[in-house]
Amino acid sequence: MKGGDGEKGGDIEAGTAAPKGEPYPGTTESPELRWALIQKIYIVLCLQLLLTAVVAAVFVTVTAIPHFFASSYAGLGLYIFILVFPFIVLCPLHIYRQKHPINLLLLGVFTVAISFSVGLTCAFTSGKVILQAGILTIVVVLSLTAYTFWAARRGKDFSFLGPFLFASLMILLVFAFIQIFFPLGKLSHMIYGALAALIFSGYIVYDTGSIIKRYKYDEYVWAAVTLYLDIINLFLGLLTLFRACDN
Repeated sequence: MKGGDGEKGGDIEAGTAAPKGEPYPGTTESPELRWALIQKIYIVLCLQLLLTAVVAAVFVTVTAIPHFFASSYAGLGLYIFILVFPFIVLCPLHIYRQKHPINLLLLGVFTVAISFSVGLTCAFTSGKVILQAGILTIVVVLSLTAYTFWAARRGKDFSFLGPFLFASLMILLVFAFIQIFFPLGKLSHMIYGALAALIFSGYIVYDTGSIIKRYKYDEYVWAAVTLYLDIINLFLGLLTLFRACDN
């Protein structure tokens, strides 16, 4: 993306900072509308993460829940359904992402479904590992978010990361699929967790840059979903890494 010669935004590729009164070079909306969008996205994101943390805490503290899933065929079937259901909801959520209030309803269902999946994962993980992964996730997210806003204010554009991150994600998915049939044990889990953490750290930068410059005001639900999934997958990647190191 380039700013035209003589425009207020400056040349993005040259890395020029936005002039006073303009939040970030390359944005088309007014500064007030852009900031309103960013604030709305992060409010929705915080509510999603809060709900996920509450659900995970319930799953960890109520020991009867993991016992049910681990000791019966009904629990196993429900566990598989909980893992698959978020992907089912994601399709209509993408289709109706700009249709209010359907998008908010689907967003709530999707967040609850993901929260249950995260809660079940945490229920079978030690508290020390959960705490380590949680703290590091918070530090990484805050650091990368602050850096991306700082860099975007100075004209940096992270859209070039898209193809590399997508290719890396495909490699990660294939690697995970291979492990189902040819498990390599503790080492493979450590490699998978480390790769997942790196890839989704990159996605946090990429999607934060998209929120700053590319998403439109009526796309706030989908913008929050993308960043929410980045953070959740970063946490799960770190959880896998620390759990493998802890065994």
